[in-house]
Amino acid sequence: MNPITHRPLSAITVAGIIFREERFLLVKELIEGQIKLNQPAGHVEPGESLIEAVKREVLEETRYHFHPEALLGVYHHNPAAGHRIMRIAIIGSVDPSPDLSLPLDAAIHSTEWRTAEEIIARQAELRSPFVLSCIEDFQQGQCFDLAVLHSLTGIRT
Repeated sequence: MNPITHRPLSAITVAGIIFREERFLLVKELIEGQIKLNQPAGHVEPGESLIEAVKREVLEETRYHFHPEALLGVYHHNPAAGHRIMRIAIIGSVDPSPDLSLPLDAAIHSTEWRTAEEIIARQAELRSPFVLSCIEDFQQGQCFDLAVLHSLTGIRT
């Protein structure tokens, strides 16, 4: 293996894709001094399954309890330099109201429900191209059974 070209995957992230009443749930988050729009998303913590991670991330970033329903897709960003990221996007629903007794993650400014058209019009404010890719795939009806996700947490290697 060539050490110059080998770069381990920098991050595995999960994202909750929540659609209700013709709107998607987004978060406004502070990233390097700028407010950016994103799906509720974040890193998979050590020992967590993908499903556990997405439920936790959605709750921490929106205060909504998330109920996973389907896999939207797996998205990979592999730039010539810098961080390599794999995002697992999971479609689901949330309870009717957020649990306002819970705090939001420190970087989260607020949550908002936006139509696809509103999100497309604000492309410059999106955190990454993953956001729009997920919206487009959702609108095209892409989804896969959650059974395709396998977790090996707790298994010794």
